[in-house]
Amino acid sequence: MVGEELTEQETALYDRQIRVWGADAQRRLSKSHILVYGMKGTITEFCKNIVLAGVGSLTLVDDRAVTEEALSANFLMPPDENVCSGKTLAELCRDSLNEFNPMVRVSVEKGDLTSFGAEFFDKFDVVVLSFCSLATKKLINERCRKLSKRVSFYTVDCRDCCGEIFVDLQKYNYAMKRQDETTECELQYPSFQEAISVPWRSLPRKVSKLYFAMRVIERFEEAEGRKPGEICIEDLPAVLKLKKEICEAQSLNESHIPNALLERLVMGAREFPPVCAIIGGILGQEVIKAISGKGDPLKNFFFFDSMDGKGIIEDISDPNPKG
Repeated sequence: MVGEELTEQETALYDRQIRVWGADAQRRLSKSHILVYGMKGTITEFCKNIVLAGVGSLTLVDDRAVTEEALSANFLMPPDENVCSGKTLAELCRDSLNEFNPMVRVSVEKGDLTSFGAEFFDKFDVVVLSFCSLATKKLINERCRKLSKRVSFYTVDCRDCCGEIFVDLQKYNYAMKRQDETTECELQYPSFQEAISVPWRSLPRKVSKLYFAMRVIERFEEAEGRKPGEICIEDLPAVLKLKKEICEAQSLNESHIPNALLERLVMGAREFPPVCAIIGGILGQEVIKAISGKGDPLKNFFFFDSMDGKGIIEDISDPNPKG
């Protein structure tokens, strides 16, 4: 990206945001390549935001056909059902996103994400996964980490009125500006596997209850061979039983994971559009920070629950990492 300047057309189109974060940040955005998997409501909000911001290219992966759920939370879906016939979610979202900003190249890649090799992920600067299984999150995160260049990795999940973002920027350097002084900073991020492997008893007492609850739901879906979101109220007794087992194994008091919170996550497996807008907005902001190198990045989990209206950042890292 070094040495590649903005074109006159880009400078004119992005004039207002260049005034906010500068020409260098916009240049980095315009040369960046983003991969997104899982065209859920939260992800469509994210895609809209980064396309309008002016990234270089956006590649979408989601071979699913349109469902009633997609129509309820995905505003990129066309109102005419005849247009949806024979097209995947990714293809329909691409068609809509192309209208937002013709300067951004939006494309579709078909296939199973887990079957793509390292050379595929090496083409991107940022990889974002939505509503993936626990195994897929671990696998893709590790593939990104094994590349010769640094690839920023994110996962996002939104269930009912709750949302979670995970961030792995690996070894990340950025400029922190306070008043007239700029300080060069460095952060070391754990992988998704490393983060969720931190013993619960070693975490601060006030860690978000959503962190624990999401791990229980994740583990339940994996144990039952379910796809993310394939859960219902009839599963609640089994989920509560698993919670008890995990808490005993982790030496954590069960009160840290309220049954009422798990019930909400089980009953509200679908996304809540207003929460999609909030979580998608935060995710877009964080990706722009990571690409531009400006602003304090999130490390390494973000949680939002509309029941109390709070957004919480949690650093879930091993205080004594090996090596």
